[in-house]
Amino acid sequence: MRVAIVTGASSGIGQSAAIQIAKRGTGVILTYNGNESGALDTVAAIEKDGGTAVALRLDVGRSETFPAFRDSVTAALRDTWQRDTFDHLVNNAGYGQMAMFEDTTEEMFDGLLRVLLKGPYFLTQTLLPLLADGGAIVNVASNSALLSGMEPGYSAYGTMKGGLVVLTRYMAKEFSVRGIRVNSVSPGSTRTRIGGDAFARFPEVIPGLAARTALGRLGEPDDIGLAIAALLGEEGRWITAQDIEVSGGYDL
Repeated sequence: MRVAIVTGASSGIGQSAAIQIAKRGTGVILTYNGNESGALDTVAAIEKDGGTAVALRLDVGRSETFPAFRDSVTAALRDTWQRDTFDHLVNNAGYGQMAMFEDTTEEMFDGLLRVLLKGPYFLTQTLLPLLADGGAIVNVASNSALLSGMEPGYSAYGTMKGGLVVLTRYMAKEFSVRGIRVNSVSPGSTRTRIGGDAFARFPEVIPGLAARTALGRLGEPDDIGLAIAALLGEEGRWITAQDIEVSGGYDL
């Protein structure tokens, strides 16, 4: 059985990706930071469909914890799947924070840097010895790094996500000698808990976002989760070093 690691899978895009990947017969190690109950919901949803999942705690902003996390992954692979490698990695965990350029503090900048760029970089480096040849990685970026999704207030967030898109290409180039494919997806506005559950707190912004989207609605987590699962699967076997905007045609 193939096994995938999905970071930040207690809600939103990560939760959807974990469930969609599991539906394809792949075992899932999913991570959470603060929201353990959400992670257990994800595990329950996967098990209800006959899949296998293990939830592990991980703060992607604390790279010093990554070696211990790798040990936990090794134990989970051995105990649950009788394996010493895994096949797929989804670097999804993150958070959103907006501030106009002149109001962005070094503390905010460094926090976003640690979680959105340094975290995926060194987590992937730490897990790479366990990733099987012929495997695949998907990094979750954002259309805030693309011309179509640029909005005032996201200079720091968008810069980190843009760095992740470039990092994706370098990973694809270097890992190709092992047959490992690496791509990124750049979601547009998606109904998740990002920004402190902003869409639930400010539903009045949704019609405006839907009006700017060619397909006429706000994105749902499954819209992104399905794209991630497809890139990891056989459908994506000849795709690498690409960033795919998954936004329903935002600002088209």
